[in-house]
Amino acid sequence: MAFQTVFKRYELKYLITKKQKEDILSAIEPYMALDKHGRTTIRNLYFDTDDYRLIRRSIEKPTYKEKLRIRSYYQADGNSTVFVELKKKYKHIVYKRRIALSENEAMNWLCNSQFNNTSQISNEIEYFLEYYKTLHPTVFLAYDREAYFTKEKSDFRLTFDDNIIFRTEDLSLKSEAYGTHILEDGLVLMEIKCSGGIPLWMTKILSENHIYKTSFSKYGTVYSEHIYPKITEENKNA
Repeated sequence: MAFQTVFKRYELKYLITKKQKEDILSAIEPYMALDKHGRTTIRNLYFDTDDYRLIRRSIEKPTYKEKLRIRSYYQADGNSTVFVELKKKYKHIVYKRRIALSENEAMNWLCNSQFNNTSQISNEIEYFLEYYKTLHPTVFLAYDREAYFTKEKSDFRLTFDDNIIFRTEDLSLKSEAYGTHILEDGLVLMEIKCSGGIPLWMTKILSENHIYKTSFSKYGTVYSEHIYPKITEENKNA
């Protein structure tokens, strides 16, 4: 099966209520359809340095930022296909490069430097690993997603994420999706993903429902609201 390996697009985020989601789904029905996978649980394993250098840099909102993760679209086993993803953002444009590997291969590569395949993308990830040196799994983050695509030929995409949870132990894509919730009850994260402008019909839907863009990072929220306070408290008691 062929997988898309390179992405270049804008990713606009909106925190909405479940009622607003229902209104949006009703409004987009003439233009968009749920993708063939329906509602799926996406699992991510984020990698960072011992002092959380990547996410600390990211939440400072620099012109350029980057993240590394392994993603699975279902509970994995050692032979399951997962994606090693290097995600960069520069001047509001998101660039994502990814490689499909088995879970065993991905973990051996990122955790034990055991990888023999060579490609442009693997070389970029290898450089990233060498540059930051102490990268290791820091956060498991999962959520339920519904993705919608336009009925016409376009890369415009709309996703809804809820039940967003994280944990900082049992860092494996082979485990069940469980952990601490990071959104207030009743909220949904909506994302618009597109390489160009937003269709006029979507702009009208957003305006009529009083929905406005926000800045939100799942991993950033985990660090700011859960990991950093814990580190601060531990340092006080040390």
